[in-house]
Amino acid sequence: MSGPWAWAWLIAGAVLAIAEMAIPGVFLIWIGAAALLTGLVALLLPLSLEAELGLFAVAAVLLVFASVRFARKTPILSDDPLLNERTARLIGKTVIVVEPIANGEGRVRVGDSVWNAIGMDAQAGDSVRIIGARGSQLEVEKV
Repeated sequence: MSGPWAWAWLIAGAVLAIAEMAIPGVFLIWIGAAALLTGLVALLLPLSLEAELGLFAVAAVLLVFASVRFARKTPILSDDPLLNERTARLIGKTVIVVEPIANGEGRVRVGDSVWNAIGMDAQAGDSVRIIGARGSQLEVEKV
């Protein structure tokens, strides 16, 4: 006594779940879950296509809103919150001036790379501490 589209819903749900794994975005999985739910209900109850479409729409909206609400209540905590903020990770480090900082601008060596720096005048070879960043320029002060 299954609806004529039950297997199509189940296949669509599986395809959307696989697509979520291939292209993660935490969105397709909920649409896929709504399709799977619709397919399971359609297997158990003889529903018209219109009823199945309505069930799918309601389930998709409810699942997406529920996931957004859950995500807002439970933020992802990281052991390294500055992982993708390279300049913020440099704040507090002491580096060496490689091109004199004159008129507020120069260059400093950070690890194996050289960065533009802004701050008080300093000579090549001086040690400076990174105190902030403006875009890709590091703000420095003398140690």
